[in-house]
Amino acid sequence: MTVSMLLWASAFVSIRVSAEHYTPGALALGRLLTASLALGCVFLLQRGKWPDRRAWPGILTSGVMWFGVYMVALNWAEQIVDAGTAALVVNVGPLIIALLSGWFLKEGFPAPLLIGIAVSFAGAGVVALSVSGDGPSSLGGVALCLVAALGYGIGVVAQKPALRYASPAQVTTLGCAVGAVACLPFGGQLVTGLAEAPPSATVNLVYLGLFPTALAFSTWAYALARTPAGRLGATTYVVPVFVVLISWAALGEVPGPVTMLGGAICLAGVAVSRLAGLRRTPAPAPTPEPAEPGEPAEPAEPRTGSVPEPELVAEPGAGPNVAPSTTPPGPETHTTAPD
Repeated sequence: MTVSMLLWASAFVSIRVSAEHYTPGALALGRLLTASLALGCVFLLQRGKWPDRRAWPGILTSGVMWFGVYMVALNWAEQIVDAGTAALVVNVGPLIIALLSGWFLKEGFPAPLLIGIAVSFAGAGVVALSVSGDGPSSLGGVALCLVAALGYGIGVVAQKPALRYASPAQVTTLGCAVGAVACLPFGGQLVTGLAEAPPSATVNLVYLGLFPTALAFSTWAYALARTPAGRLGATTYVVPVFVVLISWAALGEVPGPVTMLGGAICLAGVAVSRLAGLRRTPAPAPTPEPAEPGEPAEPAEPRTGSVPEPELVAEPGAGPNVAPSTTPPGPETHTTAPD
């Protein structure tokens, strides 16, 4: 998972660089086509098979929402707000995962989840206020980050059941292809961007497809197949930290102190919501108190699942020296010969 976290953190910075030269849809399509080509080659070399039809609803949903909607919304947002701010707001995604799991997977809505929702959206409000001085467009950037987080949350919740019927390679490869198909309407913008963008922007586009998409999403799916979605989503808490450091080193961009405070509140809300997933430790069984001298000890309660000793029943006609049978009397049976 460390690989996925570092690559996704670098993606926020690469998007910020490429977004100056590519439209949001064109950048998403170019990224997905590059990843689909790389994943498809690996899939064919490994002689991958078509997944079970029961995996397709999750593959289609995650492909459209996570690979499609998430990437377009995030690209658009980073044309407006800096990479660190985008990462801080998008990482309310684990909270959305927990919320959707309670609704669609019938995991319930415990109090920590509801408190976490309130805290995280209060943090998003602080971030919005911190950038409101830059005009309505910055508020739109925060809203787009929330749309991206929603796409991310829906994609993870849909992807988890798909992994019961398909391998991580199948889910990632086909989900990426579905996202590329969903972004095909931006094909004309991609052709124009490739003709006009500087080589550095195109190199960033290819990097986004090969590493933060093809490689990072593959390692994520592998981990998701073996880890509960909510617990795995919580590991993305570290991404904003990496993004702020990389953005500061590469672009000289650092979110303001109020924005950082709002982002910290967002992440605190996510952490509170995950308290609902902690298992309660069962209380130890009570130990019977020793009996006072001269008093009979209380009989110990039978253990759950223990079988009582059979009652000794003397067989009819047995003499006084014959030991009683341990088999309780049962109904008399008659054997009928086959016709």
